[in-house]
Amino acid sequence: MFKHISKYWLCQVLGWSAYFLLNTYAAQGKTTEIYFQRLFTIMLAGLVATHVFRLLIRRLDWQSYPQNKQLLVFFAMLIGSGSLMYAVYYLAVLYVLRDEVTDILAGLMTFYLILAPWWGIYFLYHYVEKLRIEQLDQLTLRATVKELELKTIKAQLNPHFIFNALNSIRALVDENPQRARTAITELSNILRSSMAAEKSETVSLEKELNIVKDYLALETIRFEERLQVSYDIDPDTLSLQVPPMMLQTLVENAIKHGISKEISGGYVYISSKLKGLQHEIMIENTGQFVEKSKNGHGFGLESTRQRLSLLFGNRASFEIRNKSGDLVEAKVVMPIL
Repeated sequence: MFKHISKYWLCQVLGWSAYFLLNTYAAQGKTTEIYFQRLFTIMLAGLVATHVFRLLIRRLDWQSYPQNKQLLVFFAMLIGSGSLMYAVYYLAVLYVLRDEVTDILAGLMTFYLILAPWWGIYFLYHYVEKLRIEQLDQLTLRATVKELELKTIKAQLNPHFIFNALNSIRALVDENPQRARTAITELSNILRSSMAAEKSETVSLEKELNIVKDYLALETIRFEERLQVSYDIDPDTLSLQVPPMMLQTLVENAIKHGISKEISGGYVYISSKLKGLQHEIMIENTGQFVEKSKNGHGFGLESTRQRLSLLFGNRASFEIRNKSGDLVEAKVVMPIL
């Protein structure tokens, strides 16, 4: 039954009912028929006055006013509704109850005191509600901005990878058509997985590894024995969530800036382990990382930092360093999802 009653009318009924009970209790059994008549008249007058001035204030769009003007509106509503309440009470007592009304000023002050909590609660409720809506709007805006930033990064990421892969295939077309056809098949698998990854902000490590294996199979055709790959994957991490295409981006960076620059090639080592409540992914590759160089500030590394920051904030970290003279280590640490 109460589901069909608005919050406003529910509060009106409960508020004036509480007023009735408090006054009845305060009378301590010294109530008379005229006492209850006056009490019900006060309640009716208060209900009429507050409702009339509520209709008025809703037309003013008072919540758009600065705070100093809202304070003036509060006092105006208090004085106006209190005066109307007393006028209704005065007329009802005088012409309906056929009783006398004495000390008008004291009566007005009493009604102002009665309505002060009413208007205080009314203004406070709408102030808190406005803050809640503004905070919700801000959270929605932030989520929208985050979603747009993530989509922008991924939209930039995929063409970046595709162009690199197509260049690898183009180098094989005349040299070895059969291997080129195999490379096209591998690229098709990668693109299919990549398109599926676009539908979510995170994917399982297992799906991400499938993309990486297809990519490395493609690069192995280009580098042949110059590229050696090894894995150390904890089975418990396969179901953990990671940003889509992130691992592939780091492996691509290892190939482009590490293996491809070595005459004799090198190796790529990929590991995934649990460290307490964190998921640690590490890529080691032959090469040399130079701080503040192009390979240290390329799109792949920067996109990794941005995506981790957008998805996990300061709960995730990414670092790349020279582990030894000819070995680079890239490490990603993320919270377990």
